[in-house]
Amino acid sequence: MKPNHKGRAQIFQNPVLERMTRTHIALPISIFIVIAIGLIYYGFTNGFIGVFEALGLFVLGWFMFSFVEYCAHRFLFHMETDTPVKERVQYTFHGNHHDYPKDKERLAMPPIVSLFISSFFFFVFKLIFGQFVFGIVAGFLFGYAMYLFVHYAVHAYAPPKNFLKVLWVHHSIHHYKDDDVAFGVSSPLWDYILGTMPKHSKK
Repeated sequence: MKPNHKGRAQIFQNPVLERMTRTHIALPISIFIVIAIGLIYYGFTNGFIGVFEALGLFVLGWFMFSFVEYCAHRFLFHMETDTPVKERVQYTFHGNHHDYPKDKERLAMPPIVSLFISSFFFFVFKLIFGQFVFGIVAGFLFGYAMYLFVHYAVHAYAPPKNFLKVLWVHHSIHHYKDDDVAFGVSSPLWDYILGTMPKHSKK
């Protein structure tokens, strides 16, 4: 199906579940920025991390998110749909967005889902990084908020006449020319590293 700029997919027959698949972009962005600030503040005021540690860990967490963003988009959201179950899962999470890329209320996962996933990452990172988790997850969640902002902007607004235009062009190639390349949304970094840059962009 070709992208429909004005349409909206119906994912669930149940009206409550269907409504839960839609969210105003400001809600998740606000939630995760507040949580990120809260984690840094809690870690700092309780002596888990110092000022310079907080800064370094924040940047590390943001960098880690950029890799997770790329991998999730490439390997989960664009999984092989070789079974009916996989096809349904893929369409629910991402396929509907490719059919209706201008649906502004489906440019982010519902907050309840993303909060659950964020909690999972917090406990995993806590096991790995111990007390440094507060700085790392703060950067990780801030990276997610920035991803949401960029993703919304490139779909909702015309590209700017400055260096940021590359993000609009990059994501447009993924949507309208070749969905097997250009998986990075907030940054093309991992497309460069892992060889999924559009061919014309490599020249």
